[in-house]
Amino acid sequence: MYLKEINHLAFITEDIVKTIRYYRDLLGMRLTHGVGHDGFRHYFFKTGNNYIAFFEYAGARTMRRKFPGKPTSEPVGFDHVSISVASKEDLFALKDRLEAAGIEVHGAVDHGFGWSIYFFDNNNIPLEATWEFLEVTKPPAMAEDQPLAIVAEGAEPQPGVWPEVSRPTPPERMVAHAGNGYVMRETFLKQGLARTTEDFGEAAE
Repeated sequence: MYLKEINHLAFITEDIVKTIRYYRDLLGMRLTHGVGHDGFRHYFFKTGNNYIAFFEYAGARTMRRKFPGKPTSEPVGFDHVSISVASKEDLFALKDRLEAAGIEVHGAVDHGFGWSIYFFDNNNIPLEATWEFLEVTKPPAMAEDQPLAIVAEGAEPQPGVWPEVSRPTPPERMVAHAGNGYVMRETFLKQGLARTTEDFGEAAE
């Protein structure tokens, strides 16, 4: 399996300072790393093993508010971010903290597999916090009135749907070009703020 878990979800903010105040200071996420140059910033917040990232740059605008799950005719592909909490007590502690900060919270809502609360961040990004208490033991588990035939194929990737790789990339061509965050590695290593993994090789051109 090539993919293990979500690494990060990336969004746009017109005010990275307010976003840090929200995600680090209010929600308690760790601000782990980022890059900034020429009026451009890209910061990462860690939650569990995953990240939520934000871009800030000239001309960035706050997104139009849309409640999670509400149908829309707008040409958008994003609906909301869900963040897990460990217990019912943690869910309501977060609800209390948000409401104490003057933030409107919807819920808790019982979704069958878990309870959720809904709220918006300073960028109008819709957020969900979820306490899951139901473990699916035989996936795919569906509760549908018109089940799809493709679901009956099972939970695992199906063979033969896509062509097999016929021209794999040779090791000597496994390289990457420098991107906006390229300076982070050299800067962090020089300052003793990070270390590379054992399997890392200098792969940037």
